[in-house]
Amino acid sequence: MTYAPTMSTPQNKVRRTTGSERDEPRRRADAERSIAAIIAAAIDCFRQDPNVSLTAVAKAAGVSRVTLYAHFPSREALLDAVLEDSVQQADTALQAQRLDEGPADEAFSRLVRSGWNILERHAFLLLASEGVIAPARRRTHHKKVLARVERILVRGQEEGVFRTDLPLAWLVTTFYSLLHAAAAEADARHLKTKSVPDILDRTLSSILRPVPNS
Repeated sequence: MTYAPTMSTPQNKVRRTTGSERDEPRRRADAERSIAAIIAAAIDCFRQDPNVSLTAVAKAAGVSRVTLYAHFPSREALLDAVLEDSVQQADTALQAQRLDEGPADEAFSRLVRSGWNILERHAFLLLASEGVIAPARRRTHHKKVLARVERILVRGQEEGVFRTDLPLAWLVTTFYSLLHAAAAEADARHLKTKSVPDILDRTLSSILRPVPNS
């Protein structure tokens, strides 16, 4: 009699988690805390001195230079992260203004004044990033904020309170450029800081006013 060979049933192998893998979430959390501490310290340091050294930033953050450079290998990389964090804060503040509610021209006025207040608090970053972050790159950081500007402009055009004879992108650029020009003028003491919101509001309102049919 011939007997068929007995086939062993394959068993699922249980993969054991290594110590390194178990430590990964903790290492990630530590890295995130270090990054947050560095960015917060960098904001304070750049506010006091736009030319502050990265060594001083590391000391203020309570981390080593090695740790700082591991996350931000250059001054440009750190400023990039600081700008991104600041613009995110600005977008959150603008969200609280309920810019999608009420007449578009009134919402735009709130946007201008809130936008200036936010920019004034972070004007030191313009100095710190000068010559380090390219202007085009700086503007890229403002994409979310400028998207809010564009939505209000479109709504105003639909309501008939904003002009439609100029390209929308140009009107957004005008808003962005005038706010930053006002910051430079205030820093040079060519404008009184307390008068800037009114000046910006009046200037932009006159620019956006519909052109009467000839």
